[in-house]
Amino acid sequence: MLVVDDFIDYEIIDASRGMKYERWGKYYLLRPDPSIIWDRGDLVVKYKDKIDAIYHRSNKGGGYWENLKSLPNNWQIKYHNLVFNIKQMGFKHTGLFPEQASNWNFFIRKIRSSNRDIKVLNLFAYTGGASVACLSAGASVVHVDSSRGMVDWCRENVNSSNLSDRTIRYLVDDVIKFVKREIRRGNKYDAIIMDPPSYGRGANKEVWALEKDLWELITLCVDVLSENPLFFQINSYTTGLSSSVLANILKITINKKYNGRIDCGEIGLSIKNENLVLPCGIYGRWESYE
Repeated sequence: MLVVDDFIDYEIIDASRGMKYERWGKYYLLRPDPSIIWDRGDLVVKYKDKIDAIYHRSNKGGGYWENLKSLPNNWQIKYHNLVFNIKQMGFKHTGLFPEQASNWNFFIRKIRSSNRDIKVLNLFAYTGGASVACLSAGASVVHVDSSRGMVDWCRENVNSSNLSDRTIRYLVDDVIKFVKREIRRGNKYDAIIMDPPSYGRGANKEVWALEKDLWELITLCVDVLSENPLFFQINSYTTGLSSSVLANILKITINKKYNGRIDCGEIGLSIKNENLVLPCGIYGRWESYE
Protein backbone atom coordinates (compact mmCIF):
# COMPACT_ATOMS: atom_id res chain seq x y z
CA MET A 1 0.00 0.00 0.00
CA LEU A 2 1.17 3.52 -0.83
CA VAL A 3 0.74 5.61 2.32
CA VAL A 4 1.05 9.38 2.55
CA ASP A 5 2.93 10.48 5.66
CA ASP A 6 4.43 13.84 4.64
CA PHE A 7 1.34 16.01 4.11
CA ILE A 8 2.00 18.69 6.73
CA ASP A 9 -1.22 20.65 6.10
CA TYR A 10 -3.50 17.60 6.18
CA GLU A 11 -3.95 14.68 8.56
CA ILE A 12 -6.53 12.19 9.75
CA ILE A 13 -6.40 12.57 13.50
CA ASP A 14 -8.91 9.89 14.48
CA ALA A 15 -11.49 7.52 12.95
CA SER A 16 -14.45 5.66 14.43
CA ARG A 17 -18.05 4.59 13.71
CA GLY A 18 -17.94 5.49 10.02
CA MET A 19 -16.44 8.94 10.55
CA LYS A 20 -12.97 10.47 10.21
CA TYR A 21 -11.74 13.52 12.10
CA GLU A 22 -9.39 15.52 9.86
CA ARG A 23 -7.30 18.67 9.91
CA TRP A 24 -7.28 20.69 6.69
CA GLY A 25 -4.79 23.45 7.39
CA LYS A 26 -6.16 25.14 10.48
CA TYR A 27 -9.70 23.80 10.13
CA TYR A 28 -11.03 20.55 11.59
CA LEU A 29 -13.69 18.57 9.73
CA LEU A 30 -15.65 15.44 10.59
CA ARG A 31 -16.66 13.46 7.49
CA PRO A 32 -18.14 10.01 6.83
CA ASP A 33 -16.11 7.14 5.41
CA PRO A 34 -17.71 3.72 4.83
CA SER A 35 -14.40 1.88 5.39
CA ILE A 36 -14.35 2.86 9.06
CA ILE A 37 -16.40 0.03 10.57
CA TRP A 38 -14.54 -0.10 13.90
CA ASP A 39 -15.67 1.59 17.11
CA ARG A 40 -13.29 3.83 19.03
CA GLY A 41 -15.96 6.02 20.56
CA ASP A 42 -18.15 8.90 19.46
CA LEU A 43 -15.88 11.44 17.75
CA VAL A 44 -18.39 14.26 18.21
CA VAL A 45 -18.18 13.76 21.96
CA LYS A 46 -14.46 13.00 21.95
CA TYR A 47 -13.56 16.21 20.12
CA LYS A 48 -16.25 18.49 21.45
CA ASP A 49 -15.47 22.18 20.72
CA LYS A 50 -12.62 21.11 18.41
CA ILE A 51 -14.72 20.48 15.29
CA ASP A 52 -15.31 23.27 12.76
CA ALA A 53 -17.78 21.40 10.53
CA ILE A 54 -19.54 18.03 10.27
CA TYR A 55 -20.89 16.44 7.11
CA HIS A 56 -24.14 14.59 7.80
CA ARG A 57 -25.38 11.91 5.43
CA SER A 58 -29.07 11.81 4.59
CA ASN A 59 -31.04 8.57 4.60
CA LYS A 60 -32.48 9.70 1.26
CA GLY A 61 -29.05 10.14 -0.33
CA GLY A 62 -26.58 13.01 -0.30
CA GLY A 63 -26.29 15.05 2.84
CA TYR A 64 -25.33 18.47 4.17
CA TRP A 65 -22.60 20.37 6.00
CA GLU A 66 -23.21 21.63 9.51
CA ASN A 67 -20.75 24.42 10.29
CA LEU A 68 -20.20 24.56 14.04
CA LYS A 69 -17.82 27.49 13.68
CA SER A 70 -17.30 30.17 11.06
CA LEU A 71 -15.46 28.87 8.00
CA PRO A 72 -14.39 30.83 4.90
CA ASN A 73 -15.89 29.95 1.53
CA ASN A 74 -12.48 28.57 0.59
CA TRP A 75 -9.03 28.28 2.09
CA GLN A 76 -5.65 26.97 0.98
CA ILE A 77 -3.41 24.11 2.04
CA LYS A 78 0.08 23.23 0.81
CA TYR A 79 1.77 20.00 -0.13
CA HIS A 80 5.44 20.90 -0.42
CA ASN A 81 5.42 23.62 -3.12
CA LEU A 82 1.91 22.80 -4.38
CA VAL A 83 -1.01 24.95 -3.22
CA PHE A 84 -4.63 23.77 -3.32
CA ASN A 85 -7.89 25.63 -2.75
CA ILE A 86 -10.26 23.82 -0.37
CA LYS A 87 -14.03 24.28 -0.40
CA GLN A 88 -16.97 22.52 1.22
CA MET A 89 -18.81 20.69 -1.55
CA GLY A 90 -21.90 18.53 -1.72
CA PHE A 91 -21.47 14.80 -1.10
CA LYS A 92 -18.86 15.50 1.64
CA HIS A 93 -16.03 16.48 -0.73
CA THR A 94 -13.49 19.30 -0.35
CA GLY A 95 -11.99 19.34 -3.86
CA LEU A 96 -8.86 17.37 -2.97
CA PHE A 97 -7.96 13.74 -2.28
CA PRO A 98 -4.80 13.94 -0.12
CA GLU A 99 -4.09 10.22 -0.49
CA GLN A 100 -3.19 10.94 -4.14
CA ALA A 101 -0.02 12.67 -2.95
CA SER A 102 1.76 9.30 -3.22
CA ASN A 103 0.97 9.30 -6.93
CA TRP A 104 1.91 12.98 -7.33
CA ASN A 105 5.33 12.13 -5.90
CA PHE A 106 5.76 9.35 -8.45
CA PHE A 107 4.75 11.64 -11.35
CA ILE A 108 7.18 14.34 -10.22
CA ARG A 109 10.10 11.93 -9.79
CA LYS A 110 9.47 10.22 -13.11
CA ILE A 111 9.13 13.46 -15.08
CA ARG A 112 12.15 15.14 -13.51
CA SER A 113 14.38 12.12 -14.07
CA SER A 114 13.37 11.75 -17.72
CA ASN A 115 15.60 14.62 -18.93
CA ARG A 116 13.28 15.33 -21.85
CA ASP A 117 10.11 17.27 -22.57
CA ILE A 118 7.09 15.34 -21.30
CA LYS A 119 3.51 15.87 -22.44
CA VAL A 120 0.85 14.60 -20.01
CA LEU A 121 -2.82 13.85 -20.65
CA ASN A 122 -4.94 13.94 -17.48
CA LEU A 123 -8.43 12.45 -17.97
CA PHE A 124 -11.31 12.77 -15.47
CA ALA A 125 -8.88 15.33 -14.10
CA TYR A 126 -11.17 16.85 -11.41
CA THR A 127 -9.59 19.88 -9.68
CA GLY A 128 -6.14 19.06 -10.99
CA GLY A 129 -4.01 17.66 -8.18
CA ALA A 130 -2.11 15.51 -10.67
CA SER A 131 -2.05 18.30 -13.27
CA VAL A 132 -0.45 20.71 -10.79
CA ALA A 133 2.10 18.08 -9.72
CA CYS A 134 3.11 17.34 -13.33
CA LEU A 135 3.35 21.04 -14.19
CA SER A 136 5.58 21.62 -11.17
CA ALA A 137 7.94 18.92 -12.46
CA GLY A 138 8.28 20.66 -15.82
CA ALA A 139 5.78 18.74 -17.99
CA SER A 140 3.14 20.27 -20.25
CA VAL A 141 -0.40 19.12 -19.44
CA VAL A 142 -3.74 18.68 -21.17
CA HIS A 143 -6.40 18.67 -18.44
CA VAL A 144 -9.77 17.15 -19.40
CA ASP A 145 -12.93 16.95 -17.28
CA SER A 146 -16.63 17.05 -18.11
CA SER A 147 -17.38 19.65 -15.39
CA ARG A 148 -16.72 23.31 -16.09
CA GLY A 149 -16.58 23.99 -12.36
CA MET A 150 -13.85 21.40 -11.79
CA VAL A 151 -11.78 22.70 -14.72
CA ASP A 152 -12.06 26.26 -13.39
CA TRP A 153 -11.02 24.98 -9.96
CA CYS A 154 -7.91 23.41 -11.50
CA ARG A 155 -7.04 26.81 -12.97
CA GLU A 156 -7.30 28.29 -9.46
CA ASN A 157 -4.92 25.63 -8.10
CA VAL A 158 -2.43 26.21 -10.92
CA ASN A 159 -2.48 29.95 -10.26
CA SER A 160 -2.19 29.50 -6.49
CA SER A 161 0.84 27.25 -7.02
CA ASN A 162 2.48 30.01 -9.13
CA LEU A 163 2.49 27.78 -12.21
CA SER A 164 0.36 29.93 -14.52
CA ASP A 165 3.37 30.48 -16.79
CA ARG A 166 3.58 26.72 -17.51
CA THR A 167 1.96 25.04 -20.52
CA ILE A 168 -1.50 23.64 -19.72
CA ARG A 169 -4.70 23.33 -21.74
CA TYR A 170 -8.02 23.25 -19.86
CA LEU A 171 -10.75 21.31 -21.65
CA VAL A 172 -14.38 20.63 -20.72
CA ASP A 173 -15.14 17.48 -22.69
CA ASP A 174 -16.24 13.86 -22.68
CA VAL A 175 -13.03 11.85 -22.34
CA ILE A 176 -13.81 9.12 -24.88
CA LYS A 177 -14.88 11.63 -27.53
CA PHE A 178 -11.79 13.72 -26.81
CA VAL A 179 -9.38 10.78 -27.12
CA LYS A 180 -11.01 9.69 -30.39
CA ARG A 181 -10.47 13.20 -31.79
CA GLU A 182 -6.84 13.16 -30.61
CA ILE A 183 -6.33 9.91 -32.52
CA ARG A 184 -7.69 11.51 -35.70
CA ARG A 185 -5.50 14.57 -35.16
CA GLY A 186 -2.40 12.45 -34.60
CA ASN A 187 -1.63 14.01 -31.22
CA LYS A 188 0.59 11.99 -28.89
CA TYR A 189 1.33 11.97 -25.14
CA ASP A 190 4.25 10.67 -23.11
CA ALA A 191 2.14 10.03 -20.01
CA ILE A 192 -1.54 9.44 -19.34
CA ILE A 193 -3.33 9.70 -16.00
CA MET A 194 -6.97 8.85 -15.43
CA ASP A 195 -9.25 8.74 -12.41
CA PRO A 196 -12.50 7.35 -13.84
CA PRO A 197 -15.65 7.39 -11.72
CA SER A 198 -17.84 4.33 -11.29
CA TYR A 199 -20.60 6.22 -13.06
CA GLY A 200 -20.85 9.68 -14.53
CA ARG A 201 -22.00 11.93 -17.34
CA GLY A 202 -19.92 13.71 -19.97
CA ALA A 203 -20.02 17.37 -20.96
CA ASN A 204 -23.06 16.70 -23.18
CA LYS A 205 -24.73 14.17 -20.86
CA GLU A 206 -22.86 11.19 -22.31
CA VAL A 207 -23.21 8.26 -19.90
CA TRP A 208 -20.04 6.72 -18.46
CA ALA A 209 -20.07 3.34 -16.69
CA LEU A 210 -16.66 2.08 -15.60
CA GLU A 211 -17.32 -1.64 -16.07
CA LYS A 212 -18.61 -1.02 -19.59
CA ASP A 213 -16.41 1.83 -20.80
CA LEU A 214 -13.00 1.57 -19.13
CA TRP A 215 -11.69 -1.10 -21.50
CA GLU A 216 -12.63 0.95 -24.57
CA LEU A 217 -11.02 4.08 -23.17
CA ILE A 218 -7.72 2.39 -22.35
CA THR A 219 -7.50 0.67 -25.73
CA LEU A 220 -8.11 4.05 -27.38
CA CYS A 221 -5.42 5.65 -25.20
CA VAL A 222 -2.83 3.21 -26.57
CA ASP A 223 -3.17 5.04 -29.89
CA VAL A 224 -2.32 8.45 -28.39
CA LEU A 225 0.82 7.32 -26.57
CA SER A 226 4.13 8.51 -27.98
CA GLU A 227 6.79 6.15 -29.29
CA ASN A 228 8.58 6.33 -25.94
CA PRO A 229 5.94 6.72 -23.21
CA LEU A 230 6.95 7.41 -19.62
CA PHE A 231 3.99 6.14 -17.59
CA PHE A 232 0.29 5.26 -17.67
CA GLN A 233 -1.69 5.49 -14.44
CA ILE A 234 -5.25 4.46 -13.56
CA ASN A 235 -6.76 5.44 -10.21
CA SER A 236 -10.09 4.16 -8.92
CA TYR A 237 -12.42 4.51 -5.96
CA THR A 238 -14.94 1.99 -7.31
CA THR A 239 -16.06 -0.30 -4.50
CA GLY A 240 -15.23 -3.94 -5.10
CA LEU A 241 -12.81 -3.35 -7.96
CA SER A 242 -9.44 -5.02 -7.37
CA SER A 243 -6.20 -3.29 -8.27
CA SER A 244 -5.21 -6.55 -9.96
CA VAL A 245 -7.95 -5.92 -12.52
CA LEU A 246 -6.28 -2.62 -13.41
CA ALA A 247 -2.91 -4.40 -13.65
CA ASN A 248 -4.43 -7.05 -15.93
CA ILE A 249 -5.84 -4.42 -18.27
CA LEU A 250 -2.50 -2.62 -18.46
CA LYS A 251 -0.71 -5.91 -19.09
CA ILE A 252 -2.85 -6.77 -22.14
CA THR A 253 -2.96 -3.25 -23.56
CA ILE A 254 -0.01 -0.95 -22.75
CA ASN A 255 2.56 -3.60 -21.88
CA LYS A 256 1.71 -5.60 -25.00
CA LYS A 257 3.04 -2.72 -27.11
CA TYR A 258 5.66 -1.15 -24.81
CA ASN A 259 8.35 -2.69 -22.66
CA GLY A 260 7.96 -1.65 -19.04
CA ARG A 261 6.91 -2.72 -15.56
CA ILE A 262 3.49 -2.82 -13.94
CA ASP A 263 2.61 -2.06 -10.34
CA CYS A 264 -0.73 -2.02 -8.57
CA GLY A 265 -2.15 -1.80 -5.08
CA GLU A 266 -4.01 0.32 -2.56
CA ILE A 267 -3.42 3.91 -1.53
CA GLY A 268 -4.04 5.06 2.00
CA LEU A 269 -3.62 7.66 4.73
CA SER A 270 -2.20 7.30 8.21
CA ILE A 271 -4.56 7.76 11.17
CA LYS A 272 -2.52 9.71 13.69
CA ASN A 273 -4.08 8.78 17.03
CA GLU A 274 -4.50 5.06 16.35
CA ASN A 275 -1.36 4.18 14.40
CA LEU A 276 -3.61 2.73 11.68
CA VAL A 277 -3.88 3.18 7.93
CA LEU A 278 -7.16 4.04 6.21
CA PRO A 279 -7.44 2.49 2.72
CA CYS A 280 -8.67 5.13 0.28
CA GLY A 281 -8.60 3.64 -3.20
CA ILE A 282 -6.56 1.62 -5.69
CA TYR A 283 -4.14 2.26 -8.52
CA GLY A 284 -2.72 0.43 -11.51
CA ARG A 285 0.46 1.78 -13.07
CA TRP A 286 2.61 1.01 -16.10
CA GLU A 287 5.98 2.74 -16.26
CA SER A 288 8.94 2.65 -18.58
CA TYR A 289 12.31 1.37 -17.42
CA GLU A 290 13.68 4.89 -18.04
